[in-house]
Formats: sequence, C-alpha cells, structure tokens
Amino acid sequence: MTNSYSLVQGSTPLLISMPHNGQALPDDIAANMTKAGLAVRDTDWFLDVLYDFASELGASIIAPKYNRYVIDLNRDPNGVNLYPGANSTELCPTTAFDLSPIYLEGKAPDEAEVKNRVVNYWQPYHQALAGELAAIKQKFGAAVLLEAHSILSHVPRFFEGRLPDFNFGSADGQSCSPALTKRVEALEFAPYSKVTNGRFKGGYITRAYGEPEQNIHALQLELSQITYMDEASLSYCEQRAAAVKPKLKALVETLIGFGAELSAHQPQ
Repeated sequence: MTNSYSLVQGSTPLLISMPHNGQALPDDIAANMTKAGLAVRDTDWFLDVLYDFASELGASIIAPKYNRYVIDLNRDPNGVNLYPGANSTELCPTTAFDLSPIYLEGKAPDEAEVKNRVVNYWQPYHQALAGELAAIKQKFGAAVLLEAHSILSHVPRFFEGRLPDFNFGSADGQSCSPALTKRVEALEFAPYSKVTNGRFKGGYITRAYGEPEQNIHALQLELSQITYMDEASLSYCEQRAAAVKPKLKALVETLIGFGAELSAHQPQ
C-alpha cells in the first residue's frame, strides 16, 4: 500500500482496476463535508470482497485508498464530460448521486484545490496503472484491463428505471478487440440481465488506456449492486454474492484466457 492506492501484481496478462472502491477521506477534506459527503454512499461497495478470487487466478489488482468524493479517478483530469449532454458528476464531485451537497456551504474545492488533488491522488493512481499495464505488455506482449465498477440499481439522475445487472462498456467498440467483446457476450449470465455499450460505455480509464491496436484491451463492467448487496442498508449480502460470483469468475477467467492467447501468438 502506498499513501493513496494499493497494487497487487499478478502472474497473468490481466489487470483489474477498481477506481471507486476506496472509502477513506483525508481529515482536511472531511472537515469541509456534509453528513452526506461523510457517508460516501456512492462508493463501489465491497468490490475487493466480491473479486477476492481474482488474485488467486493470477490477476493484478489496483485500487485506491481514498473515496471518489475526494477525486474521481475515472474522470478526465481536465474535467471533460464523459457523456456530453448527460447529467454527470465532476472530477471532484460537489453533489452526491441523489444531488445532495457533499460540502458545507462555501467549502467546495476551488480550482487550486482541484489541481492539488490531481497531483496528490489522481496522478499517483494513473502512473501506477499505466506502469503496471506497460509491465504486463512487456512481459506478455499483450495486456487486458478490466475496469471493475458497481452502482445502485436505481439512480434517477443517470438513468430511468432499473439498470441491467451486467453493463459492459468498450467505448462503442474502441477500447478492445471485437473478438474479446464477443467472447464475453457469449458467456452465460442468466438469470442476470446484461447489455454492452448501453448507458455505461466505459469511463475515462477504459477510453484512455484501451489501445487494441497496441494489444492493450480495456473493458468496463458496471455491475448493479442489487446482484450482491442489500441496497437499502448498503450491506454485503452473502447469499446474493455467492450466486453472482461464479459469473464474475467466468468473466475473469475469460479475460485471462484471451490475454494468454494473445501472448502465445506474439513473436518470441
């Protein structure tokens, strides 16, 4: 563990990134937050627990210590909106998903503070992510990146009705090989619903690091939290998690297999 993230290096071509799994808040930032901000309700809860099998399969895993309310690691550092015209949260969010204010009146981060957080929190994570992808590519000749996310099944700010259970995003086919997408879509996800490049097409990390022409393939999964949590209490549900984990394990194994096949075809 560094000051702001943890990185577990694996033995396969797969790196799993969990940029919204962190829960911590630095004391100086927490002092300016509302009760809603301190509750960090919009966390991608328990992904480290849900994917606890992945390191045993040989995947590398990177995750931040600090919460997305400090800075959103899956946003462009220049503040560019991922979905033009849609309601989106900022690089340093000022409102929660339910639009409640995260900061006390007059305490929201100004431009200088946002730049400070980019340097102290955003850049270290991305430097480590880029470095690990480069190391994997050098070792295997190819790298696969799984952007692991989760979200409440109902968030009216972002989408109408209930979200599908498995939401895959490949930046409309730009961040990974079509062969990888087809292989993932061929997996058996029933009884869970699934969609590819629906409401969630992949965030900044998927779009910035996926370079299939360079044999770096990035795929995002936005998993509905109802598949493994009691959403009302934001608690982990062992029974639900036990049911969905085999689907996630099959996904991770497929991504590792795809990367291994690419590696096998690289010139020695």
